[in-house]
Amino acid sequence: MTDSTRVLTVPNVLSALRLAGVPLFLWLVLGPEEDGWALAVLMVSGLTDFLDGWLARRLNQTSVVGELLDPIADRLYILAVVVGLALRDVIPWWLAASLPLRDLLMWGLVPLLRSRGYSALPVHFLGKAATFNLLYAFPLLLLGDGTGTGPELARVFGWALAVWGIALYWWAGVLYAWQVRKLMAATEPRRLREAMADE
Repeated sequence: MTDSTRVLTVPNVLSALRLAGVPLFLWLVLGPEEDGWALAVLMVSGLTDFLDGWLARRLNQTSVVGELLDPIADRLYILAVVVGLALRDVIPWWLAASLPLRDLLMWGLVPLLRSRGYSALPVHFLGKAATFNLLYAFPLLLLGDGTGTGPELARVFGWALAVWGIALYWWAGVLYAWQVRKLMAATEPRRLREAMADE
């Protein structure tokens, strides 16, 4: 049996380290333009992203804090990468804006979910696939910021993953919105349900 209210767990420490890497990544990309070190930060982030979930299950240390930290860290890394790459003119601003706009849509659904007594919807496979594509696309695009065969190949594969990732990201967002619409139609507001239960 696990205590889901625990804060200080190994997976949560890893998630906190991931979050600490976000400003470090931005500084490396925008300050000294140390792309190699920036890529190393992204690789460590990807490794800790895998490890925190695996360890949470293995050590029976799943927690409410961990369930919040993990997707927050994913979103912040994606945001940091797109802002950094857009400021470096590696990707266009329309692409950089499309991802936060989708996240704004998702945040706009949270009050609707809460009105029905839910805090979030289960993570959909498409959302995970989109995040996977994007977390591989942006390092490749960063590697592609140069000349020669290597950077050119990195750009090609980076853009392929980015296009798929953005399409899946928005598709998952539309599916989440559809799920919320169905939930709103199928359930009564929480206050009304509580009042009916008290009668």
